[in-house]
Amino acid sequence: MTAEDVACWLLKSSVVPGVLASAWEPGEELALHRCVRPSYRLGLMAAGRPCVLWVSGRDRPGVHALGTVSGEVEDRDGQPAVPVRLRLLAEPIDRSELLADPAFRDAEVLRMPAGSNPSWLSAGQYDAVLSRVAQDGLGPWLP
Repeated sequence: MTAEDVACWLLKSSVVPGVLASAWEPGEELALHRCVRPSYRLGLMAAGRPCVLWVSGRDRPGVHALGTVSGEVEDRDGQPAVPVRLRLLAEPIDRSELLADPAFRDAEVLRMPAGSNPSWLSAGQYDAVLSRVAQDGLGPWLP
């Protein structure tokens, strides 16, 4: 995999956004750091690249926020973390809806849910996400 293969980074979380930041409201942008696993993929991440927050597990799995990588991967307490700016969606894009979409259903996060963090989306997979999001108010991160 190369940086050119990645249209969007997918950052996984096992908790819903309200647990990540209790005051985070839909439509609001939040700057935060997301823990990632050491791998060659961290060298492919760059500021300005699109990213999504994917919540796994039983509580509303799917895409909950959209945004951008806002800086270089950092060491935080001995663990790599990537700074991001994310805008919380009013309604998450449900995993089952994306699984039913031929453009998305082969995404790494669906094929290997316990796989790498970060994961990634191809251009077609990212388009499948964007097609389900109201375009108004998304901000300057849109490619």
